[in-house]
Parts: sequence; structure tokens; C-alpha cells
Amino acid sequence: MARQYDVVQVDVFTERVLRGNPLAVFLDGRGLDDGEMQALAREMNLSETTFVLPATRADCAARVRIFTPARELPFAGHPTVGTAWVLATRGRLGGGARAALEEGIGPVAVELEGDPARPSFVWMRHRDAEFGPPVSDRTGVATALGLDAAALHASAPIRVGSTGSPFLYVPLRDRAAVDRAALDVAAMRRAAGEPLPGVFVFCAEAAGAYSRMFAPHTSRTAEDPATGAASGPLGAYLVTHGLVRGTGAVRLVSEQGTQMGRQSFVHIRLRVEGGAATEICVGGSVVPVLEGRVSLD
Repeated sequence: MARQYDVVQVDVFTERVLRGNPLAVFLDGRGLDDGEMQALAREMNLSETTFVLPATRADCAARVRIFTPARELPFAGHPTVGTAWVLATRGRLGGGARAALEEGIGPVAVELEGDPARPSFVWMRHRDAEFGPPVSDRTGVATALGLDAAALHASAPIRVGSTGSPFLYVPLRDRAAVDRAALDVAAMRRAAGEPLPGVFVFCAEAAGAYSRMFAPHTSRTAEDPATGAASGPLGAYLVTHGLVRGTGAVRLVSEQGTQMGRQSFVHIRLRVEGGAATEICVGGSVVPVLEGRVSLD
């Protein structure tokens, strides 16, 4: 007898269908082994697919496993936001405005705005950001993006940052430079070293940033339309390097995915004191797209 698994697809970090970052959520992953989850993620062929399982911790509403078409991730942004929204609409987050999901890095706190049964907005909490040393070969990094060195921001460093998943942050001069960028993975490995995480290019703007994220070498996704896991460290980067000014409670927005036809708005909130960023949260809206059922022999 065939095993059947219900799946919901949503678009995350958008208020309009067919924009933002699509996500497939399998509502009950029990009975699937690791290989089957990976195969289903390849079948969905989205940047990420999640599988909901019973939590192993009393402080979490559910356990969530996250897969790209190539591998499992311990933590990711738009899968957390999208899965939280799906579970909330099915009454599986406890009915309140706050809950936690169990992911590979441990509990990830989420906060719902609006009706908890159909939230208008979902926030996810990030750890404090950590950054590595600046990459010295700036010309090599620019060349690996198909740009000349003048396209780089003149004073901001190129460096890896993380709140749970690492990304290489490359600040560029303006939107035109961000739109022209095209990643040569081999050249970027020579310039930035190994292991090479996803490459996040952006230019700072008054309200936040205009961004793109390339990860063909880590997830089989050439470009990601909205990267929540990268947006938390992005917010910390912008304020700690003085590219966006503010103290106390600061709100930013990263526009991402526009160049690839899936405009997304990733909202970032954080607290800035003495040049340090804490209490980092990333959030956005979620819209439903389709529901279906997968049968496995």
C-alpha cells in the first residue's frame, strides 16, 4: 500500500503569489528516511523543502528538518518563517504569538503578528552574528563576480558572517554592480578560500540593502530569491560597519530576488548599542500557493 504525504507550498518574504522564495512543507515526515527526504527535496526542486516531525524537546512545538536539492541544512531562514506560518494556520504552534521550532542548531524562536491562526507576518530570532577576518584578495573576489575592483564598496570589508549558517558578504558600490554580478565558483574559491559558503552580494541603502545570494556550489540553487539566514548577519554587518546608521531599536529591509524576477522583502530588526548588534530577528509575510499529496510505493 502506498504511503501518502501531504505537502503545502508557500511563497515567503512576499505579500504576492509567485514572488518571494518558494518553500515546500511536508506536514508529517514520519516514516521517511534520510534518503527519501533528500529525494523528495530534489523532486520539489526548490531552494529548500522542510519535513515536520514531532519535537524531541518540551520547549519546541515541532521538529523541522530542512533540505536543499543537494543536502540537509541545520538552519535556514525562509524555511523557518514559511514552516512556522504553515503550522500556525493548522493550529500546530499552540495558538499563541510565540513558539519555537527545533532545528539542527537547536530551538529557533518565532513570533507571529496579527491573527495567530493566519499570521500577517512571522519573525524568527537569530543568534548574535559572528564574522571572520577580512578577505585580502579583493581584486580576486571582484573578478570572480565578473566585476572590476572599482565595483566593490571602497572601505567595507569582504568577510564571512554567520548566525548559524555562514555566508561570504561582498559589499558592492551600487545596485548596478549588484545586478551585474555573476559568480565563477572556481575563481571565488581561489580568491576567498575554502570552504566557500553561499556568496551574498549587496549594496547598502538608506533603509537597508539591495541584495543577491549565489549558492550553486552548496545547494544546486544558482541564485536564491530570499535568504533569511543570511539577512540576520547582513543587518549586523550594515550597522557595525557604519553602512547604515542607527542606535537602539533599528529596523531594516533587504530587497532580494528582484534581478531574477522574484522580488522579495526580508525585514530585519535588531538592537544597536556601542556599535554592537544584538537581538537580531528576521521576518516577512507568507502567502499560500498550492496543496497536494505525494504517494510513495
